[in-house]
Formats: sequence, structure tokens, C-alpha cells
Amino acid sequence: MKKVIKNKLYDTDTAKLLGEYQNMDDVRNLSYIREVLYQKKTGECFLYGEGGANTRYAETVSANNWKGGEKILPMDYVSAEKWAEEHLSADDFQKVFGTIADDGEKKMVSFSINAAKWEQAKRAAAYNGMSIGEYIESLIVE
Repeated sequence: MKKVIKNKLYDTDTAKLLGEYQNMDDVRNLSYIREVLYQKKTGECFLYGEGGANTRYAETVSANNWKGGEKILPMDYVSAEKWAEEHLSADDFQKVFGTIADDGEKKMVSFSINAAKWEQAKRAAAYNGMSIGEYIESLIVE
């Protein structure tokens, strides 16, 4: 399926399939849903979904009359990750979004930083009663 949304092209034939979810096997069921998460070459994610008349993919036929349908829904990275967390196995999730560290697991890193900024960060960490590592972690926005 191809769809232009807000002047951007979404194409299931050219995008990379990241994961798939189906709530049941009976496609004739009014509540049937099948969703496929894709990623464009630009890195943008989108969801292709199809479903019965009782789903968000339903199409209006006439007043109070719906039928099954399909849609493409653009997603930001956080929404795509949340969808994958809810619908994919842990192994499939990690194949797409990377290995999840166990709680509390620490990673040694090495980087260079301007000396004045390093001193500023050390002072800010001390002022906030944190280690330099805790302070740097607090600056990383999820």
C-alpha cells in the first residue's frame, strides 16, 4: 500500500518490515486486526493496519454502516517502540530496537569533553549530591 500523508510518501513495498501483530486468525471477525510496523529509508516509522468493522481501520459505507478497511499511520520513534513493546516478543523487540540492559547494569564509556565543561559538570553534580555519572545520566532525556 502507498499513501501520501502530510506531503510524505509511505510505501509498504519499499519500507523495511520491523514486526507484525495479529489479534486472531478469523479475518471475517468484525474485531479482527492485523498491524505491521515498517521503517522508511529515512528512519521514519509507520504502521500499516487492516481490520474489521469494529476496529480503528473501519471505513464508513453509509450512516451507521461500516466495513473493514486499511490505513497507514505515521509514528514517531517512541510510539513505534511502545507498539513493538506491546506486540512483539522480547527477542523480536531487541532485534529491532537493540539489546535491553538489565536494571542497574552499568556500562563503562570513554569520551572527551571541553575541560571547562567538565569542571562545570563536576560542580553541578556535587551541588546536586550526585556522582558525575549520575549527573550525566540525568541530562539524557528519554
